Amino acid sequence: MNPSTIDIIGATLFAIAVLHTFSTKFFEKLAHAQPNHAGLWHLLGEVEAVFGFWAMVLVVFMAFAQGHDAAVHYLDTRNYTEPLFVFAIMVIAASKPILTLAGMIVRGLASILPMNRQVAYFVTSLSIVPLMGSFITEPAAMTLAAFLLRDRFYTRGLSNKLMYATLGALFVNVSIGGTLTPFAAPPVLMVAAKWGFDMSFMLSTFGWKAALAVFLNAMVVTVLFAKEIAAIRVSDADKAENTMPVWVIGMHLLFLVGVVVFAHHAAVFMGLFLFFLGYASAYKDYQDRLILKEGLMVAFFLAGLVVLGGMQSWWLQDVLTKLSPTALYYGATALTAITDNAALTYLGSLVEGVGPEFKYALVAGAVTGGGLTVIANAPNPAGYAILKPYFSNGAISAGGLFIAAFPPTVVAILAFQLL
Repeated sequence: MNPSTIDIIGATLFAIAVLHTFSTKFFEKLAHAQPNHAGLWHLLGEVEAVFGFWAMVLVVFMAFAQGHDAAVHYLDTRNYTEPLFVFAIMVIAASKPILTLAGMIVRGLASILPMNRQVAYFVTSLSIVPLMGSFITEPAAMTLAAFLLRDRFYTRGLSNKLMYATLGALFVNVSIGGTLTPFAAPPVLMVAAKWGFDMSFMLSTFGWKAALAVFLNAMVVTVLFAKEIAAIRVSDADKAENTMPVWVIGMHLLFLVGVVVFAHHAAVFMGLFLFFLGYASAYKDYQDRLILKEGLMVAFFLAGLVVLGGMQSWWLQDVLTKLSPTALYYGATALTAITDNAALTYLGSLVEGVGPEFKYALVAGAVTGGGLTVIANAPNPAGYAILKPYFSNGAISAGGLFIAAFPPTVVAILAFQLL
């Protein structure tokens, strides 16, 4: 396929945006060095703003090069359902009643394990909650796990090594933990209907392998840092009995389920979300601050990825079709680190006449590499936004995340390639 000038510009801006995500600390340093323009540098230092910013540059270029109508038409033909869904599910999943319920479930499961209370809570949050993503969707699982880990561990002054190791395992586990069903992981959802991936197929082909990898990843981090985790003191707030009324939790759960059920119908789930905002406002006594700002920033990130990603099919599809199944698996794992894995599988689904080996390699590779960078998997920006304030200088190093996520990624590779 011969690329047009706008295709090349789109690919160039996409590459710049990827490099920008690895360079946010540079802009934070500029903010301190040049206080007169600190606001601009802080904006460019926010990972969640990166793709939205470069998407704006692309649209402005299109408007000058091809005309206003062409630029608007391009924006109108993008699908923004996923950014809107992640925004809605983040806010609802992070509401106090839902977090209370999730905490009760994790504490209950942790109490069964014959180990230190804090250690049991940690390993459960890092394994069971990501696997729940197969049923409540990966963005909801990421939000719940990040908040549970934040409130119980990140706020207690963890070592830098443990914070990164936890984040890397969390991102990988959420990415592969949504493969028990055909409707919860974005990269699976993109191909499930066309390729006939039903529940039994997902469980027998991907799910059990992913579950083993999730538990192993959680156990490795837990064992390596067991002493530090066990030393964290449980506060009085943690010991207090839950006082949240059951009917309040039930109503929030209904809103959460409703948004998940209608995840592909933006008009419906956004309508439910607006009703949720009204309900939450009516019963403020049972709420903490809703994470509207954080959710909007994550949605902005994903929408920018949608706009920029729409210009990458000309080279991505060619790459995918020229690889053998084994090379495709490793290629998809690597490409996922610099492109959204759902976009990757969607492009693969456009290739006609492919065999089962191609399908398995593409999907398995896409979910395997979903934890390596913040842009690799749609739920990652949610976890990033929730946990980044607790890292040094309030920022997560892209290189540090990659290094931390690499060992869990290797475990996923072994699971999908050898089992």
